[in-house]
Amino acid sequence: MFDAVVCQFGVMFFPDKPKAFSEMRRVLRPGGVLIFNVWDRIEENEFAHNVAAALAALFPNDPPRFMARTPHGYHDLATITRDLEAGGFRSSPHISTVAARSRATSARIPAIAYCQGTPLRGEIEARDKSRLSEATDAAEEAIVRQFGPGPVDGKIQAHIITIER
Repeated sequence: MFDAVVCQFGVMFFPDKPKAFSEMRRVLRPGGVLIFNVWDRIEENEFAHNVAAALAALFPNDPPRFMARTPHGYHDLATITRDLEAGGFRSSPHISTVAARSRATSARIPAIAYCQGTPLRGEIEARDKSRLSEATDAAEEAIVRQFGPGPVDGKIQAHIITIER
């Protein structure tokens, strides 16, 4: 039995969240704490939102939706609370929403990070492997349009959830 279970930006990837919460609860001692965080909706995360919009314009018939669907797709607090209850947690979760800033020396850095350094890359390549560079350029241009050339500074927001067994 553990005093705490901690999961940083992982819960949104679990295919069966109530089952995962049940397993986390199972290994917690009575009074133990589960702490996890998830990204808020994509509209509250400026770089991710800009990248998603740029890719939707580039692939209008079949936009890559990985960012909105997965990292930013598990943000609804009522759903999270229901999933925790379905996983056997009986106390009310404590939820904090935290906004911060994400900074980079240029728009190119987050464009590459999102388009080439996440599973979003696979969705881009599934549409047209030859357009990965074009997609990265479009993402960079979208970020520059909002934040200007040079260093960029965008809002990011997440929820931190704590619940006791």
